[in-house]
Amino acid sequence: MYLYPKWIRAWHVLNAAMFLILIVTGLSMQYTDKGNASYVVGFAKAVRWHNFAAVILILSYILFVTGNLLTNNGRYYRIERKGFLSNLKKQFKYYSIGMFRGEKHPFPVTEERKFNPLQKITYVLAMYVAVPLLIISGIGLLLPEITITTVFGISGLILTDILHITMGFCLSIFMIIHIYTCTLGSKPTSLFRGIITGYHVSEDE
Repeated sequence: MYLYPKWIRAWHVLNAAMFLILIVTGLSMQYTDKGNASYVVGFAKAVRWHNFAAVILILSYILFVTGNLLTNNGRYYRIERKGFLSNLKKQFKYYSIGMFRGEKHPFPVTEERKFNPLQKITYVLAMYVAVPLLIISGIGLLLPEITITTVFGISGLILTDILHITMGFCLSIFMIIHIYTCTLGSKPTSLFRGIITGYHVSEDE
């Protein structure tokens, strides 16, 4: 099944590359003071690369949202209320027990359903909640003059920083889990190959 058009594949690769740069440079800034260049990337260089990757990530995100609005890809992110919790339970049971017993996937990939229920809610939270908050808080740190001065007596800049770090941590965990679940196809490399060729290989093949 041809499920990954060229724009999705280009966005996916660009997004992953920029996010890896953001993780490395973010950790470098977090754990290196301005006078210490010994941690992975020097502080000044980490700031420059972090800002560069952030701008590209914002443009990439605009491409993602626009693409979902203008193409049929957006339908894969629509969450239906009917059977939502029961479907989540089925998928969680499969991931925790069923797949180790060789059971068939309860929600196999089709042209109408690219994501299983657990993937869908996770991707929606990541792409439509966490990433926007990451971008907004990042802009607030880059341009501190536009950040609210205080919130309930607490520095707005500190709260913005906490939000940015929290969203960065959550999305880093998401990326690790995402890479792991991509090894659960018909073969460990099947889903990775799909993002290169555009074609999804069924688990039965």
